Amino acid sequence: MLLGFSLLVIPWLSYLQLIEMERLLIQSRENVQLLLARGISTLFNGRDDLFNDLPLSYPLEYEPLYVHPLTTSIRLDGHPEDWGSGLTEKAQHFGPARADGSFDLLMAERNDQLYIYLNVIDDRRVYRSPGYLRLDTADHVRINFFETDGTDGRITLTLHEPGVASAYRMSNDWRFAATGAPPANEVQGSIAETENGYGVEFRLPLSMMGSRRGFAVSFADVDNQESREIRNVVQTLPKGDKESFNLVVFRSPQVLNIIQGLGYSGARIQVIDSQRRTRAETGSYGTIDSANRANPAVLDTRVWFTTIRPLLHKLITREEWRDQPQTESDSIFDRALTTALDGQPGVLRRVTDDAQIIVALHPIVSKDKTLGAVVVQQNMAEILTFQEAAIEQIVLFSILSLLAVFVVLLAFSVRLAWRIRGLRREANAAIDPYGRLRASALQSEVRAGDEIGDLARSIDNMLMRLNQHNTFIENMPRTLRHEINNPLNTLSTSLQNLENESESVRNSKYLESAKRGVLRIGAIVQNLADAANLEESLETEELEILDIEKLIENYVANFQLTHENHRFVFRGTGEPVFARVSDYRIEQLLDKIIDNAIDFHRPESPIKVQLDTFREHLQISVANRGPALPRGAGESLFESMVSHRGRQSRLHFGLGLYVVRLIAEHHGGSVHALDLPDSSGVAFIVRLPLDRVRPPTPPKFEKTEAAETA
Repeated sequence: MLLGFSLLVIPWLSYLQLIEMERLLIQSRENVQLLLARGISTLFNGRDDLFNDLPLSYPLEYEPLYVHPLTTSIRLDGHPEDWGSGLTEKAQHFGPARADGSFDLLMAERNDQLYIYLNVIDDRRVYRSPGYLRLDTADHVRINFFETDGTDGRITLTLHEPGVASAYRMSNDWRFAATGAPPANEVQGSIAETENGYGVEFRLPLSMMGSRRGFAVSFADVDNQESREIRNVVQTLPKGDKESFNLVVFRSPQVLNIIQGLGYSGARIQVIDSQRRTRAETGSYGTIDSANRANPAVLDTRVWFTTIRPLLHKLITREEWRDQPQTESDSIFDRALTTALDGQPGVLRRVTDDAQIIVALHPIVSKDKTLGAVVVQQNMAEILTFQEAAIEQIVLFSILSLLAVFVVLLAFSVRLAWRIRGLRREANAAIDPYGRLRASALQSEVRAGDEIGDLARSIDNMLMRLNQHNTFIENMPRTLRHEINNPLNTLSTSLQNLENESESVRNSKYLESAKRGVLRIGAIVQNLADAANLEESLETEELEILDIEKLIENYVANFQLTHENHRFVFRGTGEPVFARVSDYRIEQLLDKIIDNAIDFHRPESPIKVQLDTFREHLQISVANRGPALPRGAGESLFESMVSHRGRQSRLHFGLGLYVVRLIAEHHGGSVHALDLPDSSGVAFIVRLPLDRVRPPTPPKFEKTEAAETA
């Protein structure tokens, strides 16, 4: 995993390279746009005549209304489809955004006619009722302008119903018509209902407007059908709310003809005069969405990239990501335009509602004054698309690399762990819980050429040497028995002859001590040989189905006859209990356990033998009152050559309970030792599997004459 995470240096370096590449691309684009703006400005240098058709000065706080040239005829039907998409995108909005009574205004000129379209937002449409003489009792449009004689012109478009709108010249209070009837051939309009309000489309002759070109449009909103009071009036007032009209700025045809052929896809070219009025405009820089409409995946990537970039930028460059707000962008543009009108070119990045653009500004000069400025705006969609495509590839490559490394490392570690666990299982299986070797060699990983193979070969070599050593240990009792028995027989015969030849030696305590020593040595050798041969003899014995209830009952009865000084109590199930066993080995098992109980039981207390059956096994319990088990003895009682008796008078080698365990495990069972619940003694528990198949002929057990008499 550490190796996988080290691959994160790839996206880190890639992002740093991407930032540098982005800077170079933007810088080159800025230089190209500045050169283009400079080239266009040379076409207007010294052309004072192109900028003198409007008033030379006008207060900056006044909102200009731009009139666009029309190339096609317009049908007055209240719908803007015939204006063309290029013009409808240039509509100016007045009033709070999406507020009731606010509207979008679009103005155009063709054949000495001024065409105006208003898209009005109104949640409650109130049309004029013929019963009202006043014209301000319903929704209506007000038109203000300077007449040719300099007086204020006032015209109201009344909304009767969807269709043709009626125009009236109005009194100063905008309540009643000044002429009493609509003026013929002056203002013509039409109304259409839209989803959010009205679409109002009308025209008026340019001959009605004076040279001052002052013009204003207002929408009076009436929402109550009963009171019919004007709720709100939204109008195209100057920015400073002056009591005057807006300046109508007609685009200069000569200027437009010069730059129209220079427009190209992805760029907008504007010519702005010294009063910050747009004199001509061509082309469009579009939006991010329009630039990538054919590839929606790019838009999804951009949204995702824009979301994570601040965090990504901070993690990689350790600098805060600062995204330029639109309000700050507008102020930067205003300062740059002021600088350009002062004679200094400039380049900046600007953020709009739907795009990020590069803006190049270059002044237009004539002698010692500045006539205006050329503004070239181009969308950064291509750069951003390249940038986000590169980021997408970097992230995708990083993720795939990390996944590939993780998968490879996971597969390698899983295989390595599987091999190690397999080696561990085989090594554990080679030695049983009691330390005996089950296998003398390993089968897996010994041929592997790596470090695990070396480990496997070391363990295999160790098992081989342990097997040799265990074989030597197992054969040792037989060898000792053979080698010791010969001198032991000679010694025993010599002592017997000595006893027979000499009457004085016969009753000697030294002779008795020597005979006991000989017997003791013989017992040691015999016990060692029996323990060594037990496992081999168990493998060759055949098992048969016997009634354990009767077997143990007869055994306890016979044992009682031979041990009259001790009391034995047997409690069985009262019914036959069958198991596949060797009767001789079961009796040998009971011999060892009961001998142990006799050695440790409290005098005058009985030794209890009990047989119980469970679902899958039978249980033989031998319990006696006496000392509890030594602390920590546990299962070590049943290991070879282990004794917890201390220095007792009798000879013990720690083989009795070891034989019990071998016999129990040979029959598929187990043996355990535990203290009685009140810690007053010890119980040995032997569990053997039951055999549910009843033998066709139950075995018969012959009782001895002493048992029958008892």
